Amino acid sequence: MAGRIVICGLGPGSWDALPLGVLARLRRGGLIFLRTEKHPLVPRLRAEGINFTSFDSFYEEEESFPAVYRRIVETLVEAAGREGEVLYAVPGHPLVAEEPSRLLLKYAPERGVELEILPAPSFLDALLVTLNLSPGEGLVVLDALDPEFSARLCPSLPTVVMQTYSRLVASEVKVFLLESYPPEHPVTWVRAAGIPGEERKETLPLSLLDRMPFDHLTSIYLPPLATSFAPRFSLAPLAQVLAELRGEKGCPWDREQTHQSLKKYLLEETYEVLEAIDRVEEDPHNLCEELGDLLLQIVFHCQIAAEAGRFNLDDVVRGITQKMIARHPHVFGEEKVTGGALGVIRSWEKIKQREKKERTSLMDGLESRSLPALLRASQVQRRAARVGFDWKDWRGAADKVREELKEIERQVGLRTEDLVLEVGDLLFAAVNVARLLGIEAEEALHRSVDKFVERFRYVEERAKASGVKLEEAGIELLDTFWEEAKKKLKNRRKRPPK
Repeated sequence: MAGRIVICGLGPGSWDALPLGVLARLRRGGLIFLRTEKHPLVPRLRAEGINFTSFDSFYEEEESFPAVYRRIVETLVEAAGREGEVLYAVPGHPLVAEEPSRLLLKYAPERGVELEILPAPSFLDALLVTLNLSPGEGLVVLDALDPEFSARLCPSLPTVVMQTYSRLVASEVKVFLLESYPPEHPVTWVRAAGIPGEERKETLPLSLLDRMPFDHLTSIYLPPLATSFAPRFSLAPLAQVLAELRGEKGCPWDREQTHQSLKKYLLEETYEVLEAIDRVEEDPHNLCEELGDLLLQIVFHCQIAAEAGRFNLDDVVRGITQKMIARHPHVFGEEKVTGGALGVIRSWEKIKQREKKERTSLMDGLESRSLPALLRASQVQRRAARVGFDWKDWRGAADKVREELKEIERQVGLRTEDLVLEVGDLLFAAVNVARLLGIEAEEALHRSVDKFVERFRYVEERAKASGVKLEEAGIELLDTFWEEAKKKLKNRRKRPPK
């Protein structure tokens, strides 16, 4: 045998609930590891003269829980081979919500390591007493960190959610629960179940769940739904429609579509949404309709990806939900943000940098020409400005515009390629001026184009009323009509609402 690992439980936190066999084994000493010191019995163990090493530092040093658990297992197996026997103590019961124990049961025998389990009451035993629950009638126990959390939900049965160790985790859990429960559904928050003098519980609406404090001793309980509840925002019906359209008996056109073939429709629907936003005050229903068309494209792409085994709609919704919660620690967590909206933006940038460690340049991700050129230029400038590479104000950028215009004058008549680059520099400098004035260059140009179109149509009408062919009118007459258009249309030109 390559050593022996004794896995023992410390119970839910009460000294009286610690089994005598476990206590006797701890008192025998030897090499003892604790998964975490965040347990109510740890001070008492120290007082008993029990020496141990905890794995708490692993949680700080590794990037994910799976990595922490793998490292714990490797450390225990290696120590058992070296020392002959080690004791591994965990909160609660060794086999309840203890992923390292599950991994040890799976992999230790393959390494020739013998295992022994010394059980103890779990947090669940104490929770059942606190809530007066009988599991014989059915009970669902969910891990808040389980990637399949939503899929395992069963609202028709009493449900306990464990591992809600922070407000951030509780906020994410709440989002998933609201897909299956109404906001007013009662939820019981329980802390330190079974620990005399510390146990607390409070029942509140699901919508207020993440306003409670959370730590490693908290769990939540949801009674079963009395009646079926249809989620208000479910995308399942639309996803089912797309699945049927793409199915064997579905629509030939829909079955033929690919991510590439749908690109143009995604772009068209996006622009139609933007146009509807500009008219939302006069026609709000149109925006509702156009958003639906855009949503259809998103679900369409998810269906194609699901058929290829890449990802599905649930993955998309889960991913963006987790991202929004993670990027708002000042709302869903304990972090404090100062400086209003600007402070939030700075916080976002720091979080995004941590999320995208593989990026080597601030300009990564902006190589594609799929964005409109003005919008792309604006994004490039904003990223450079993050590190202080920017003009002090719009005046410096305006000077650059004048400089680029002179460069164009010098290049006229010379190489065409050089002139193209100089014109591009002029436009880039103009975008800088707009950005530093707080104006979106894309929107500004759209408005100018709209203005030009409106005036030119007046010129066309004026020429027709005068019996003059446009192409024969001459520049002087056309310019006269143009000036009339500027005066007549100045005060009644429609502007999109801000």
